[in-house]
Amino acid sequence: LFTAGSATIRVESAGREHRILTTADATGVVSVLYHVHDVVESFMDPQTFCSRSVTKHTEEGRRRLDTNIVFDYTRKKSVLNETNLQDKKAKREENDIPGCVTDVASSIFYVASLPLTPNANYSFPLNDGGKTAEAKVAVEGREELKLPAGTYRTVRARITSNTGKL
Repeated sequence: LFTAGSATIRVESAGREHRILTTADATGVVSVLYHVHDVVESFMDPQTFCSRSVTKHTEEGRRRLDTNIVFDYTRKKSVLNETNLQDKKAKREENDIPGCVTDVASSIFYVASLPLTPNANYSFPLNDGGKTAEAKVAVEGREELKLPAGTYRTVRARITSNTGKL
């Protein structure tokens, strides 16, 4: 009935890495009721899909955060530094990671690189600065979607995790 917001995702080369930039913004009446302005910048290795770092600026309702996550593969740690922009409280957290993890943005490209055969199941480590979750992809099938912009051949998949969060 009305547009609630807009989201974008852009990928570009950044030396030997890929830079993924995502934005989400509430618009119109929704933005008056609940303000959203999120910007996420992720760097990943395009050969392995291993995340290198993630920087997030989050404005959701009254919540305002700046977050930086670095994946230190030599120490096998994710290092999260986060600042609450309202009360200026800072948080630092380190968590164990395996030899390669994806973040939420790079995981989209990792999943897209899979064969996605109907009835196939895949899993991979996903980290957003906290404990690493095991993300699971169950390919349910293929289907055609008919939209005003055209007809698209799609893959229907269900993504879950061992933590229940994604």
